Amino acid sequence: MIPESLWGTETEAAAEQQVEFEPAVEHETSDEVAVAEALEPQLEDEPEQEQIEAHGPVALAVSVDDFSALEERVLRAVEMLKHERQARAAAEVRIAEAEDCAAKAVAQLGPLQTELDQTKPLVEQLQNEIFSLRAERDTVRHRVERLLEQLDSLEI
Repeated sequence: MIPESLWGTETEAAAEQQVEFEPAVEHETSDEVAVAEALEPQLEDEPEQEQIEAHGPVALAVSVDDFSALEERVLRAVEMLKHERQARAAAEVRIAEAEDCAAKAVAQLGPLQTELDQTKPLVEQLQNEIFSLRAERDTVRHRVERLLEQLDSLEI
C-alpha cells in the first residue's frame, strides 16, 4: 500500500525527535505563570495554522499527484540542463575550432604581409612606368596625327 504522503512520516518523526530534545521546565516563577495565563485566552483565538507554527514543525501532507507533478517538473528541468550542457559543449568545440582557424590564418598572414611589403615598391615602380608609357603613347599619337595631316595636305 502506498502512503498518501511520503513526507508525513519523516516530518512526524522529526517532530517527535524535537519533542524528545526539549528541556523540561523544572520551576516556573509566578511571573511566568501569570504571563502564560494572560496569553492563554489569546491562544484560543488564534487560527489553527498560527498555533501549529508557534508550537513547532508540522507534518507536511503532499498528495501523490502533486508529488508526481513535482517529479515531472524536476525531470524536465534535469533534461533541459543536460540539453543546455550539451549545447554549451558543442559551442565550446566550435569556438575552439574557430580559434584554431584564426590562428592558422594569422600564421599565414605573416609571410604574406612580408611578401606584400616586398612587392609594394615594385608595384609602385610598375605603376609609374605605365603612367609614363601612356603619356609617351599620347605624345606619339599626336605626332603621328600631325604627320598624317601634313601628308594629306601634300597630296591635294
